[in-house]
Amino acid sequence: MKKTVQRAELLKDMIQEAIEDGASTVEDVHQHIASLPFDALEKLGLFEEQAASLKDKQRKTIGMVYDTIRRINQDIGSLISEQFAALEDAQAASKNMDKNDDE
Repeated sequence: MKKTVQRAELLKDMIQEAIEDGASTVEDVHQHIASLPFDALEKLGLFEEQAASLKDKQRKTIGMVYDTIRRINQDIGSLISEQFAALEDAQAASKNMDKNDDE
């Protein structure tokens, strides 16, 4: 059973890493696409100061969303790891109790 828990923990880690990498990749694409209208406004010389300010605010807002996704991913991973540890502790306790019953 310990091997099963270890494999599940490894799978959880792989999924967490994939979510982390995926979120970062999607954020990069999102940031690039979202900046295009502001870049165009700046090149045209329209709303130059406002465009830069709005672009920065948008960049920070988008970043906060993906930071939240990554934080939730980490929190869920920690919660699952705690459950795996509790399961292993319960299994060890059960074995000890069975051992004591045999004596």
